[in-house]
Formats: sequence, structure tokens, C-alpha cells
Amino acid sequence: MSAPTFDLGKLHGGMRLRGYKSIATAQPIQFVPIPTQLVLPITQHVGDPAQPIVAIGEHVLKGQLIATSDGSLGAPIHASSSGHIVAIEQWPVSRRHGDNAPCIVIECDGDDRAMDSNAVDGHESQIPFDQLSADALLHRILQGGIVGLGGAVFPTAQKLMQARTCELDHLILNGVECEPYISCDDMLMRERAVEVVEGARILMYALQVERCDIAVESDKPDAIRRLAEVMSDIADDRLVLKQVPTIYPSGGEDQLVQLVTNREVPSAGLPTDVGCLVQNVGTVAAIYDWIVNDKPLISRITTVAGEGVTTPMNVEARIGTTIADIIDFAGGYTERADQLIIGGPMTGKSVSNDRVPLVKATNCILVLSEGQVTRPELPCIRCGDCAAVCPIQLLPQQLFWYACADDEKGLRSHGLVDCIECGCCDLVCPSNIPLTADFRQAKGRIQEMADEKSRAERARQRFESRNERLEHSKDQREQELSQQKDVAKAAGPAAIAEILRRKQEKLDLDKPDQINSDKE
Repeated sequence: MSAPTFDLGKLHGGMRLRGYKSIATAQPIQFVPIPTQLVLPITQHVGDPAQPIVAIGEHVLKGQLIATSDGSLGAPIHASSSGHIVAIEQWPVSRRHGDNAPCIVIECDGDDRAMDSNAVDGHESQIPFDQLSADALLHRILQGGIVGLGGAVFPTAQKLMQARTCELDHLILNGVECEPYISCDDMLMRERAVEVVEGARILMYALQVERCDIAVESDKPDAIRRLAEVMSDIADDRLVLKQVPTIYPSGGEDQLVQLVTNREVPSAGLPTDVGCLVQNVGTVAAIYDWIVNDKPLISRITTVAGEGVTTPMNVEARIGTTIADIIDFAGGYTERADQLIIGGPMTGKSVSNDRVPLVKATNCILVLSEGQVTRPELPCIRCGDCAAVCPIQLLPQQLFWYACADDEKGLRSHGLVDCIECGCCDLVCPSNIPLTADFRQAKGRIQEMADEKSRAERARQRFESRNERLEHSKDQREQELSQQKDVAKAAGPAAIAEILRRKQEKLDLDKPDQINSDKE
């Protein structure tokens, strides 16, 4: 196995940020004990919500399917441990501002008894992946409830199926964990490099591609060394290890494609448009666990960090474990704890309730101290610092003015849709303007307007279709009446007299019944 390659493309903008990662990576991954209760939201992915297929009072086993998606885009949910379903109800989840969402609540029995894999998947799970067809392998991946674990949580099987329709020549594994504090992927690559590399080979088979670049940041020497050792043992020349510079946000999909292949993803496009597919290293490890070990996505590694937590560490916890239980395992809160964030400091969601559960997207639980949270906002001074660091080469200060004016046309023309909400502009802004939050809200308003236009267009089409149907029915009636008149006219007076005679006979027959009815 050769040394990691350095022939990289150039990343525009970005920032070198202090990592704050060494404390959480000082010890191995710790396993959080099975909690007394698991809370499993039915929406843990992009797309259609999963629908519960269990009832209150039912006993379930670890790995058992408890919710499945009816739509074309979705991912199933599995029980993270054995126990009884005690509720299917609204529960606080890690959306912004701590909104509630439907959840399946399991009271754990402590046995952690697993479901027989044959009872779930037939005999498909016993067949080596390279003896399945690519389509059968993709269908198998779909059953594992696997989503993108880098944060996007797009259902993995559907992403792979879409990629199969494109001309692919590159699979890129994203081990670039560039946001401060987060180190769960680093620890995964250090301790489970075999699962990462073999998961890559499974994906290459499913996609029928002959090149896989594993991209890792230069500040992760232990992960790079361990991956290199495993790749050397496997001796698969299709796998290439690439070391990328430690610049935020080099871990973004489009930015990583630019760095690794020197190809530019088009505006509003996808990496598949330039022949690439990007998958997080955690995602491919989850695929390995499912395809090889029959373990669906029921747990994940997450970082617990920040000055507000007693013992920062990386833990593996069951999906559905509450943040409160995980924080307790890490020693609890310190006196300096002030703000709880799900995710990193740049792109995470601030929540006010630690009863929210860990979900498939939870890569970090960050507890910040008081001095790290808020700064007073001042007027924009047009310094241009935000434009200098924008990795998409946008003009954030101009977008800010259009967002304030709610100017949809201006926002679209200046590329708001391409904003990846990385937060670089926030960090360098001397006026402390929350630009990313403004852009996120503007995107929401634009989407609402687009949805309203779409609804209005559908209503217009329904109205016009109804009018067309009514007009068509009217024309048909007029045509039938005209035909009847033509027939009567052609038949002459004799036919008309016969019709009148028959009507009179009918009246005479009905008359006695009417008389008797009147007497009664």
C-alpha cells in the first residue's frame, strides 16, 4: 500500500479552525449502557416519514422492524433493544427550537434479546454480498434502515439507486471531519478501519465502479495510519487513500469532490453530475455491519464534547437513548454549562430540552459554556470578509440585504440555493450578524412561496379541467338532443302520434293506483 496521495484540487475560501478534539479522542469509544427507555422518532431521514407497524403493549426484539416507509423515499426504523411498546406519541426531538414529533417509545426489558436475522430477511442475509446481483444488494441495503451518517441523513439505498442511473467512475469516502469538536468519524477510522474499508468494497460492487478514494484530513494521523495498514493487508489497487488539508468546510460534498478529483459540481447540481458519489465513512461501516453481521442501524458513534460536560468522550449509544442519559454517562453537566447543541458549533441545532433522543443524524452532543454562546449584533459594515471565506464563492453581504428585503428574485439570482450553511460567514463577521440563520430562514420562505405557487398552479389546472369536463358534457347533451330532434323530424307526424299514444296509455294505467292512493 503506497503512502497517501496529495494530488488535490483547490478549495476556494474556507477557514482554519481550532479543533478542540484532543480531549474527546484521549480514550477509546465508550459504550453507553442500555437505557430503561428508548424514544424512536419515526422520521430520522430525508423523505417520507416511516409508519409504525407495531401496537402499544407489543413486545419487540432488538433489530425488529417497527416502522416502515410507504413512500418512494424513506428508511425503515428498527428496535434498538428488546422491550415493550408503551407509547406512540409526540415527543421533543432535535429539530431547531426543540419541536415535537411522533415517536415510538420502548420500555426496555434489559435482556437485549436480538431478533433472528432469518426471521427478518429470509436467507438473503446468509449469501455473501458478491454472490448477489447489484440490484439484490441494493434492496438488501434498503432493508437495513441505513441513512447518510455525515448529517444529511438521505436514505442510502435510494441515493445509491439514483447514482446507478448516472455514469459513475469515482466513489469517495468522506473521512474529512472538519467541524470543531466532532471526532466520531476519526475514532471510527482508528478503531474500525476494517469495517470502513470492507464497506467501501461492498459499495463498489453495488455501484459497479472501479475506483474508491478514501479522503481523510491531515490532522488525523492515527486514522490515516490505521486505514493504510488495513488497505495494505487487503491489497486492493482500486482503493486509494488521499490526505486533504485541514480547512473548514472541506468535508462538504461538493468541496470534497473539488479537492479529490478537481471536478466542479454545477450550481444546484449533485456530485453524480460529474461522475462521483460521496459517502460518509460511518455510513459504509453501517453497511458492512448490516450486510456482513446482520446488524441494522440501531446504534451510532457520537461525540460528547464542550466545556459544559464533565468528561468529553466518544460513545456508542443505541438510537433512541435520550441526550440526558448520554450526558449522565459522560459525568453530567459542569457548572459552566449554558447551551446544548446537537451537532457541531458551526452547523448544529440548539435545543432547550435534553429529553430529546439520539437519532441517526446525531454525530455530536455539544455543551457550550456561557462565554461561547452569544455576541451582540451590530450593523453590517460591508467589509467583505464573508465573501473571502465563502467556499461557494457567494456574496453573503449582498444575500443578507436581499434576505432583509425578502427579495426572492435577488436571492435566487445571487445563488442562495447553493449556500451550504457552513457558518464561515458568521464566524468572520465583525458585526456578529447571524448570516447563516438569515439565509436558512430565507430559504424556507422561498420554499414556502414555491410551494404556494405550486398549489395555486395545481388549483388552476383542476379548475380548468373541471370547466373542460363541464363544457364537454354540455356539448354532448346538445349533440344528443340535436340527434333526437333529427330522428323525430325524419320519422314524421305518424311517429310523433305513436309516441303520444304510448304516453297516454301509461298515464291511463297509472291513474287507478293514484285514485286508490287518494282514497286511502
